[in-house]
Amino acid sequence: MALSRFWGWYLIHIALFLSLCYAEDPFVFYDFEVTYITASPLGVPQQVIAINNKFPGPTINSTTNNNVVINVRNKLDESLLMHWSGIQQRRSSWQDGVLGTNCPIPPKWNWTYQFQVKDQVGSFFYFPSLHFQRAAGGFGSFIINNRPIIPIPFDTPDGDIVILIGDWYTQNHTALRKALDAGKGLGMPDGVLINGKGPYRYNDTLVPDGIEYETINVHPGKTYRLRVHNVGISTSLNFRIQSHNLLLAESEGSYTVQQNYTSLDIHVGQSYSFLLTTDQNASSDYYIVASARFVNESQWKRVTGVAILRYSNSKGKASGPLPDPPQDEFDKTFSMNQARSIRWNVSASGARPNPQGSFRYGSINVTEVYVLRNKPPETIDGKRRATLSGISFVNPATPIRLADQYKIKGVYKLDFPDKPLTGPPKMETSVINGTYRGFMEVILQNNDTKMHTYHMSGYAFFVVGMDYGEWSENSRGTYNKWDGIARSTTQVYPGAWTAILISLDNVGVWNLRTENLDSWYLGQETYVR
Repeated sequence: MALSRFWGWYLIHIALFLSLCYAEDPFVFYDFEVTYITASPLGVPQQVIAINNKFPGPTINSTTNNNVVINVRNKLDESLLMHWSGIQQRRSSWQDGVLGTNCPIPPKWNWTYQFQVKDQVGSFFYFPSLHFQRAAGGFGSFIINNRPIIPIPFDTPDGDIVILIGDWYTQNHTALRKALDAGKGLGMPDGVLINGKGPYRYNDTLVPDGIEYETINVHPGKTYRLRVHNVGISTSLNFRIQSHNLLLAESEGSYTVQQNYTSLDIHVGQSYSFLLTTDQNASSDYYIVASARFVNESQWKRVTGVAILRYSNSKGKASGPLPDPPQDEFDKTFSMNQARSIRWNVSASGARPNPQGSFRYGSINVTEVYVLRNKPPETIDGKRRATLSGISFVNPATPIRLADQYKIKGVYKLDFPDKPLTGPPKMETSVINGTYRGFMEVILQNNDTKMHTYHMSGYAFFVVGMDYGEWSENSRGTYNKWDGIARSTTQVYPGAWTAILISLDNVGVWNLRTENLDSWYLGQETYVR
């Protein structure tokens, strides 16, 4: 569909959208120029995607109910869409920045996204959603602050620090894409970046000399809010700071019950806020570590990001071994129990004055149930593809949202099955038929051998249960119906299931996908209309 035709549709709807915005809600403006630059985060010169010549890109800083306007100019040599992960796009799914809702921005073109961060607070991030581009960068953080009249459930921190972690390859994203197109896997990443930089040289054998690393400067006796996002490709990472506790406070827009962790597993696409108190004696700098999880850790030692936490009164450089990751190689329940311990703070206010727990999700009757099962990649019509419930999604030439607007038939099928297909896998543009104001239960069954995370646009869903084995209706007896965390991205352990509940109160077409970039690229997604 020509982009010019989409402009007309967009302008009509943006006028309607603006009429829904409160006149007093302010606007914030950003200009993004998306280009290639050469960088060497792991010591090897490579092409990365920068925004305004920055890698990672700039932080978008907004406040609840702000109208956010971002003019994106595409100076890449291929089409581009920017996705605002976790931003709910209330009644404006055409701003979501994925192929089911938007026409791509061609090279040398620009597109202005405009949306309201309605009734949201918290820590999110953005990234390019097409052509495996996230593997080259183009990502950055997106903060939504509380309005001054709404209290936050902790003392105002002395500083706000963004930490972007993620696995990284020294090959360009185009080479990685070609490998997937040829039916190959990506193999082990070459490392982990922290804020776009390689590891501190904690080990002369594993880390070559001359790599630039991230240093976070703090003052003693203060409390800082750390917003940590896994913006990587497919690797779960354990995050920890030497000799410090991490007090969990928020996850993807929901305030959590506050509890201390010495480390936390952060899966691809997930975001957390921690409160860090600088209460150590600063005898030296401290390691900040993000290391690969659920892999053969002896073989994956190089897949470790290391930054430095430096007190203003530090007495020397960090040295010695890194703080240990969880010692759970033979205990597959440790990480899952940690995930279950993350709970909703039902007494805290979120974006509105009323407590988060005033929405009693556990007492709402479920109106529709979908069991979505993934498996290792399969061959369909001679191509290696990833599936969800036996269907590998094919993106239409015309976005679903646009096809609806212009009543174009045959673009997609509203027939995604509520249970996995029993026959051979197939490639289809098959979409889930959701019911407005319905209450949907989705069971994500991971029959793959690797960890997956799943994201749904347009919503914060409630994570009510997870366990190993096959889900059954008896599994509902284990659901948390009171303070399950509300978020937009949840992990599903290999050989296990995760159950989520979604209140379908946001009209639109919403992407439901794996966040593992290789599987997403190969078709493991659908949409809920």
